Amino acid sequence: MNNPSQAKQAMSSSSTTNTQEHKTRRRTRFGCRNCKLRKLKCDESKPHCQRCSSFGILCNFISNVSDLQPIVSDTGNPFILSEKAEPHPPITSAVWTADRSTSFQLDAKSQDFITRYLGLSLITQNDPSMMSVNRKLLELAFAHPLLMHASLAVAFAYDRHLNSSSGSRRSLEECYHSSQSIALFNKRLSSPIDAKDKDPIWGTAAALAMLSFSSLDSCVPEESWPLKSKSPGYSDLAWLDMINGKMSLWNTIDPLRPESIFHVMAASFTDMFSPLPTMGVDGIPESLVNMCLLNDSSTAENNAYFSAAHAISRLIGLPDYEITAGQVQLFASSIHGPYRMLLQEKDPVALMLLYMWYRKAGRCIWWIDLRARVECPAICTYLQLYHSKDDRVKHFLSERIGDGECAPGSEGRLETDLIMCSFRV
Repeated sequence: MNNPSQAKQAMSSSSTTNTQEHKTRRRTRFGCRNCKLRKLKCDESKPHCQRCSSFGILCNFISNVSDLQPIVSDTGNPFILSEKAEPHPPITSAVWTADRSTSFQLDAKSQDFITRYLGLSLITQNDPSMMSVNRKLLELAFAHPLLMHASLAVAFAYDRHLNSSSGSRRSLEECYHSSQSIALFNKRLSSPIDAKDKDPIWGTAAALAMLSFSSLDSCVPEESWPLKSKSPGYSDLAWLDMINGKMSLWNTIDPLRPESIFHVMAASFTDMFSPLPTMGVDGIPESLVNMCLLNDSSTAENNAYFSAAHAISRLIGLPDYEITAGQVQLFASSIHGPYRMLLQEKDPVALMLLYMWYRKAGRCIWWIDLRARVECPAICTYLQLYHSKDDRVKHFLSERIGDGECAPGSEGRLETDLIMCSFRV
């Protein structure tokens, strides 16, 4: 090949061929279905591609592995799915949730969040009974869009918790799935409830209560309650109304019926409904007795703080790792009648009790922490601005400043404790 032009043409042809081969390899159509669903380039490593391995799901080059199936864990950790819920597999790679009246297709991000968070988002730490409940809820979500929307909204809220050290606004996805779930939930409650719908309805109600609690109007303490109040006609304790609304379904749903998936949570429900003392201060720390002006003859009828003080005292005496949702709910259940009125009026003692609950429960329950991050510093600031001459408030704040919770000064900012209960994702 002595002709320079022929040599150049041959080199060009060879380069083009190599480039085409390289491009052909890059554009392969034989990646696993998981990578296609997640819109990622699959490296085609076998038996498991790197994308699936790093994400914690089984690679499905082979047809007998379902889409987005979590890797089986033998760690015994309740926050990792140890087996996959088995919704009816779709014919195509699309993932749908549908019932007899509503359906919608999950986009790639929703599928991602189901795999990443849904095994975690509806449970709290140290409550092993929720492992089986959450797996079964995941199954039900594919046949009940109201539950799927609620579960996805909780997953987006949990993502907000993990990726923000302070209060953060809800994403559009969280707002969308929350509003869709509420609409479907209200529509469903307007019709007779079949037995097969009871568990999805209770699961949806629980998720909506969590969402209501973790959704704040503002992300900064200076613009949050109790420093700022909502417009007339709107309750500053709307999150409490949602919790009470869920409990109003108790007799209709009966989550303790033998065939209910929630039946295994009997112990947690027992904690939730555990009776409080009817008189006296037994079990209440002395500092709390003095703060609430309690004595041996105190009752719920003659002291508005009585039930709340007893409820928070049970939490104070427990290590963080032993706290369950049922025990936390006991305090929320005590916010009614005169004590609730005092909270709405921003009574300093009522606020201090709520602050103590936020701090204790928020360290172990992520959806309480989302509100505590914002309202705890707001409560500190409010107390310092408007009740700094009250000896009980002085003592309360001095203890918090000493523990590094409240910063000294009129601004009263909380140096938020970010040591949260360990979540494995």
